[in-house]
Amino acid sequence: MSASVVVTGLGVAAPNGLGREDFWASTLGGKSGIGRLTRFDPSGYPARLAGEVPGFAAEEHLPSRLLPQTDRVTRIALVAADWALADAGVRPDEQGEFDMGVVTASSSGGFEFGQGELQKLWSQGSQHVSAYQSFAWFYAVNSGQISIRNGMKGPSGVVVSDQAGGLDAVAQARRQIRKGTPLIVSGGVDASLCPWGWVAQLASDRLSTSEEPTRAYVPFDREARGHVPGEGGAILVMEAAEAARERGARIYGEIAGYGSTFDPRPGSGREPGLRKAIELALADAELTPRDVDVVFADAAAVPELDRVEADAINSVFGTGAVPVTAPKTMTGRLYSGAAPLDLAAAFLAMDEGVIPPTVNVDPAAEYGLDLVVSQPRTAEVNTALVLARGHGGFNSAMVVRAAN
Repeated sequence: MSASVVVTGLGVAAPNGLGREDFWASTLGGKSGIGRLTRFDPSGYPARLAGEVPGFAAEEHLPSRLLPQTDRVTRIALVAADWALADAGVRPDEQGEFDMGVVTASSSGGFEFGQGELQKLWSQGSQHVSAYQSFAWFYAVNSGQISIRNGMKGPSGVVVSDQAGGLDAVAQARRQIRKGTPLIVSGGVDASLCPWGWVAQLASDRLSTSEEPTRAYVPFDREARGHVPGEGGAILVMEAAEAARERGARIYGEIAGYGSTFDPRPGSGREPGLRKAIELALADAELTPRDVDVVFADAAAVPELDRVEADAINSVFGTGAVPVTAPKTMTGRLYSGAAPLDLAAAFLAMDEGVIPPTVNVDPAAEYGLDLVVSQPRTAEVNTALVLARGHGGFNSAMVVRAAN
């Protein structure tokens, strides 16, 4: 068995809570962060609801020199990384610069910054375009800015696989730690709630056009009509278990197993890849389906995709044999930030012995899932499975378990 890799710090920025404690209290209380878009006027678009991170003022957390050169997504990621490092009790200036790395996921990069600079180009001319446009839009910018801010020169990178990317980045971070890097900052944050980013999301044809915040995003429900997008996510501090214990760190839990697959070409008649990803993750963790206490679902809220996910879960665990939850019904789908936020929720669920709820959903019996709805469910949670799928056929599954 390869060396154990654990999570020692969590930094959370979600539509229903800014900071780990606020997020978790809101999640257990069923508080939703979904509402009408306020970052721009959505009245001319078919979809008008989103999950927006509340009360985030970058100037309260970051030096003024960073503000002109960063998009909102990077500002949120930088602050979440600061919170995660503080939560882990890690001072980067006391670590070897090559002993720390950064691997994040991104779905879109700094769309809002890019839109602003393109508007300047069209309306005012190239001399008015910021030099920071050369990198502020880039999907690798969060990894870059986190590494610069904290002096991290170890193995770093970015993973781009839409919603599956958050798990893929954490898996890559685990690989780097197993190769010898003591500490990696990982996870994902996305924020594309601007007209340019909104149009790109509408192109998927998977956005809900409902204007009822409590019924717009209802996976595994007969009225499922697509998802509500959101912004935010979670940043995790990951370390080799032995090193974390030696320094007396609080350990949230272990990244125990991971599997990823890619769906076959549409119309091929071949089975989707999600079930195989689950089986690979369980095999990597050296666990059986009976060992899993809860599944955090991808929850696409598109009927055919919900059916694929339900079938995959039921084929591995048995129909209705494992509790399933989708707390992202309170935040919307956060793209690369969604799965890291689910990982954070899974670790917090283990700590408190409770499964967070899936809100506002009336589960359809034909899916055969034991969906935890309305209220949290008290349970012994030692092992959780987190699922994520990216547009275009990406499937990822990750098993996490409580620290021994």
